Amino acid sequence: MDDEKSEPVDFNVDEVCRRFSSIYTGAISDVLDEMGYYNQVLPSSIQALTMDHRLAGVAMPVEGEPTENTDPEEVYVPILKMLGDLRNGDVIVSQPHDNTSAHIGELSCETAKFRGARGAVVDGGARDIDYILKRGFPVFCRYRTPADVLGRWKLISYGKEVRIGQVAIRRGDFIVGDKDGVLVIPREIIIPVLEKSEEVVSTENLVRKAVLQGAHPVDAYRKYGRF
Repeated sequence: MDDEKSEPVDFNVDEVCRRFSSIYTGAISDVLDEMGYYNQVLPSSIQALTMDHRLAGVAMPVEGEPTENTDPEEVYVPILKMLGDLRNGDVIVSQPHDNTSAHIGELSCETAKFRGARGAVVDGGARDIDYILKRGFPVFCRYRTPADVLGRWKLISYGKEVRIGQVAIRRGDFIVGDKDGVLVIPREIIIPVLEKSEEVVSTENLVRKAVLQGAHPVDAYRKYGRF
């Protein structure tokens, strides 16, 4: 497996995940735009299995390709190795380059959750939806299908950069997903984006309060600089 192990993140993963989990992606996207990062939102076709799902965590990029191989050692074992290398706070981010298989299912989700992962984002398919929902493991994907990967798809690398839509995702980047979709925060600016996003939410609360107290929207915007 041609995977690249990264150094541990230099912040408290649980704390950062908790703080990002309380910030909606629209505010984070605005901050990224203001900082000059305009292509950080994943394609709108990638949506949560349920509107209640949201996730925040550190990216574990995964890449795969179609195959006709039916040898479990060649198809299943690479997936199991990736699951075994997950760390607390990780989010699986998969670019399968495939439109036919389910690239994540209940047992993978169960294993990932047990190892501390916070969710999965798949530019492909998922299956075992009822079981995944019962486990409470957030999954964002493009489609659902019962088709297994054996004879259809295999994992070729993990921990290496992948690209979904216009967005490059590296090991250690930060992933946030909610009802609006999923975005990627480059690892170099995770904490500045977090702090600025918290400021945006606080300011927008002031704008909301002012408008509901009768302030003209233009006046509220000019006073606080946001709307």
